[in-house]
Amino acid sequence: MMETLKLQTKYFGEIEYEAGDTLHFPEGLFGFEAEERFLLLPFEGSGGGMLCLQSVKTPALAFVVLDPFALNPDYAPELEPGDLRRFGVEEAGDLGFYVLCAVKNPVSASTVNLKCPLVVHPKTREARQVIMERYEMRHPLAGFRRGEEAAPC
Repeated sequence: MMETLKLQTKYFGEIEYEAGDTLHFPEGLFGFEAEERFLLLPFEGSGGGMLCLQSVKTPALAFVVLDPFALNPDYAPELEPGDLRRFGVEEAGDLGFYVLCAVKNPVSASTVNLKCPLVVHPKTREARQVIMERYEMRHPLAGFRRGEEAAPC
């Protein structure tokens, strides 16, 4: 039986979670190498397309992440063979992908980092941030608009 833990979060107040709910980033995130454990928490009303990557170690540290495939169905991340081996999978389709969103005011000025997605193994909950040379680091969120509606961020 898992122990229930409490955490003060940046966006959701105090929450309860189980240690097995965390994602483990053995190498941390770029610029946050000491941050190895995070929770992936969905924002209400986002349909799971917009989530909060909440640090377990540092309550004030949280990132907005988005489902890149909901933004751009043509997004096609390719992992190096070494990355696939580290995850213990044969193809990238066995993994989950999220992109960081730099939320700005106004929201239409926000950008997403398609170049350095977060890659998550859904079974082991191991995660890494990888570099995709063919994508931009600061892709305008407004560039994903369909009609008058922009993706939430």
